[in-house]
This record gives sequence, structure tokens and C-alpha cells, in this order.
Amino acid sequence: MPEGDVLRRTAARLDAALAGQVLVRSDLRWPSAATTDLTGRTVLGTRPYGKHLLTRLDDGRTLHTHLRMDGTWRVVPTDDARAAARHPRVRAVLGTARWTAVGSLLGMLDVLRTRDEHEVVGHLGPDVLDEDFDDETPGVPWPGPPVVDHPAPGLPEAVRRWAAQGSRPVGELLLDQRVAAGIGTIFMAESLFALRWWPWAPADRVDDPAAVLRTARALMRASVLSGRPDPKVHTRAGRPCVRCGTRLRRDEVGTAPQQRPVFWCPRCQVRGAPPR
Repeated sequence: MPEGDVLRRTAARLDAALAGQVLVRSDLRWPSAATTDLTGRTVLGTRPYGKHLLTRLDDGRTLHTHLRMDGTWRVVPTDDARAAARHPRVRAVLGTARWTAVGSLLGMLDVLRTRDEHEVVGHLGPDVLDEDFDDETPGVPWPGPPVVDHPAPGLPEAVRRWAAQGSRPVGELLLDQRVAAGIGTIFMAESLFALRWWPWAPADRVDDPAAVLRTARALMRASVLSGRPDPKVHTRAGRPCVRCGTRLRRDEVGTAPQQRPVFWCPRCQVRGAPPR
């Protein structure tokens, strides 16, 4: 499932194949961009931000894509049959003489001026994986100028936005990209489990929001560098908790139609829960 860690790895793959190279093929199968031709342009690089990808070109334009739930970018040799990208799920193709990037089931695609990138990501909170998000825990370096200039450094700004959410359930808050960008259902569940928070604990009862965000950042960074480890709770409903042996549960956070699954331990995760 695409979360901030997957976007970082995807951007790295795109950079390895395309950055510094001239596009010899451009095929954008998206209604608003179908007539846009990027052939002949040099790719400067792809910048991940939260769950968004910003592929910057040397003519001052950016290809903006979002994977949503099912999207992927895959890189194959240009002389490979897969580079033909004939499948109806393909939404974008960017090819160089050596490599071809194929975007399938992309949930969002548009071409805009690089200086206008804030129009598609400016509403988001700080990216929890950005190098400058927190001085105490390392992030993932990424070249290029910042995408969004927030009024405060990453972590303080995210904590400020957290405080503005009042008593909103903490599991729901962590999924709100306007608070902190990049966290999805996996790292929401794993972070709350690590710190034993009840997923529906009111956000204003969480005594150290920064610790929750730092935990998500650390788990996601480890995933970027080494791949996702086996989950402690996510998708493990009905199986024993690795900490106490209690059967894990699957419930939902959020309100219809935006509710999302959350996996948790009813014995371990009692911080912020009402008295029994």
C-alpha cells in the first residue's frame, strides 16, 4: 500500500532511471494531459512529498502524480517488451534511450509549472520523512529546493496543526495529510501500537504528540532504507499480539465515507481509552 516510504523508494527508482536523461518517449494517458508532449526534455529529478511525486523537467514544468491506493511506477529496460506498456491500466509512460518508466493505475496526474507545485501540495502538512522535519531523528535526504515553505520547521509545525484538531481521534488525525504528510493506515497502526495508544484516544489527551510523529518517522525511515518489516498489528486481526498474546482486532477510524481500517491490541493499547 503506497505510503510515504513507498513514495520515497519509487522516487529513488525513477531518479536512477531518468534523472539527467533526455526523454525520447512521452505518453500521458490522462484526459487533461493527453496532448502534452514531454519528448526532448531532460528530467531533473523526482521529488517525493507525502504521497505525491513531482517529476521536474528542464523547461520549468513538473509532472505531478499520485499513486492513491493501487498506483505504481515501474522501470524496465527500453528494449524490453514490457516497455510497450499496452495494458489499459497504464496511465503514463516516460522513456529514455535506456530505461522506460511505466505508471499504472495512477490516481492523479497533471502537468504544471514547477514554480506552481504548491498548488497541488501546499495544503499538506510537513512531510514526516523530510530531512529537516526533526533535528533529533534522521530523515531521508532529497536534493532540490523545498516544495512547501511552512511557517515553522517540520515537527513544530505538525505539532501545531495537531493541537488545532482538538479531541479528534488520534488514529483519524494521523491519517490527515494536512497535519503531517506521508502516514497511512499501516504506519498509523504500527506507531500507535508501539506507544500503546488507543486508536480513538482524543488527540488533545495525547501528552506527547511529537513522540508519536517521531515514532512514525522512525518506522517509515527504516522501511525506506531496509524494506518494510513484518507488521506487529496491521492486517493481523485475530492473530495473537506479539507483546501480550491477546487476539488483535480490526475496527475503523474516521467517519463515513472516509473511514479507514485500524488494527490494534485491546489489551496493550489502553492509553487514552475510557476506564473499563
